[in-house]
Amino acid sequence: MHDTTIMLIELGAVVLGLGLVGRLAGRLGLSPIPLYLLAGLAFGHGGLLPLNTTEGFIEVGAEIGVILLLLMLGLEYTAPELVDSLKTQYPSGLVDLLLNATPGALAGLLLGWGPVGALALAGVTYISSSGVIAKVLTDLNRLGNRETPVILGILVIEDLTMAVYLPVLSTVLAGVGLVSGSVTLAIALGTASIALFVALRHGRWISKAVSSDNPEMLLLVVLGLTLLVAGIAQKLQVSAAVGAFLVGIALSGEVAHTTRRLFMPLRDLFAAVFFVFFGLSTTPSDIPPVLVPALLLAVVTVFTKIATGWYAARRAGIGPRGRLRAGGALVARGEFSIVIAGLATATEPRIAPVATAYVLILVILGPLAARWTEPVARNLMERRAAKQAEAAVMSEVRPATEAGS
Repeated sequence: MHDTTIMLIELGAVVLGLGLVGRLAGRLGLSPIPLYLLAGLAFGHGGLLPLNTTEGFIEVGAEIGVILLLLMLGLEYTAPELVDSLKTQYPSGLVDLLLNATPGALAGLLLGWGPVGALALAGVTYISSSGVIAKVLTDLNRLGNRETPVILGILVIEDLTMAVYLPVLSTVLAGVGLVSGSVTLAIALGTASIALFVALRHGRWISKAVSSDNPEMLLLVVLGLTLLVAGIAQKLQVSAAVGAFLVGIALSGEVAHTTRRLFMPLRDLFAAVFFVFFGLSTTPSDIPPVLVPALLLAVVTVFTKIATGWYAARRAGIGPRGRLRAGGALVARGEFSIVIAGLATATEPRIAPVATAYVLILVILGPLAARWTEPVARNLMERRAAKQAEAAVMSEVRPATEAGS
């Protein structure tokens, strides 16, 4: 059978399968990410039905998926919102970085991966899943809650941190010398800074230049601009994902709103392909040996994220119940943890199975934590208070009984 025919059959089966598992996830009230990863594991080397002909096509689709994920993320924020978040929530951002990157870094060192693996795993455990969290907040009708701006502020700072972290990680993964690496890193960060400055100061002119009343023309221009900037950013060692994120920030107003609407189906399609590709690049038999470390890391970082949300919400003057809701909402990891692991896999292949297991655990636990952290904690506190009241009553009754006898 002709290779093109086989490719079409394989590709059609993959896309159809993604649609079916996505519908299943929706009915179960879960994020589809874990099912996409499992599908990739099933179709990858060592899986049930290995794909051969379409692997190269899926790899290119995965690259586009990362770019569209970051573009859509950038479209969610305006430049002034980013600046305001940095001004008001940077202490919470520092606490978030310290509490959640440290467990990953320590785990990477304990697993014997060295500084490079530790740096990559620190990023995997640090960043929460904006996509999963946004969906959970919507499903739970919490968009109007007092703690929601705090949650979104933390996510904004994490996304900005990625704009610095990804060029640093790319430079370290390249394995260049100290002098050459320093020059490359300086170029990368300088390029990112200039692009961010242009987005902040001249974003309205960029929006005006790409604006069009014709949806087809707007889609083509924005997609072409995003891919062009992402490619140039990659050439300058900034990371294609960061370039796409900065394009998203630069677009604002009606252009940003229309672009979000046009690109949503494309983003969902190629993001699904990205998760499948990551699963394809992971050998299923490598996961069981790392389940225990991944589970331990997941448990630790559940509590560190809850502590982050508690601290950030307390700074905003929110009560204990809102603090617990904020912490529970931040637990989920997902798309960007996989992006980081995907970058590092070529240098440290052992990170792929750990990151896959870790994300599978937390993308399922995340929505549960968002829903149940506050009610469970409230129930425990009520029980504790009832036991203390009962003990107080018993301590008063005992002396009276002894005196009567």
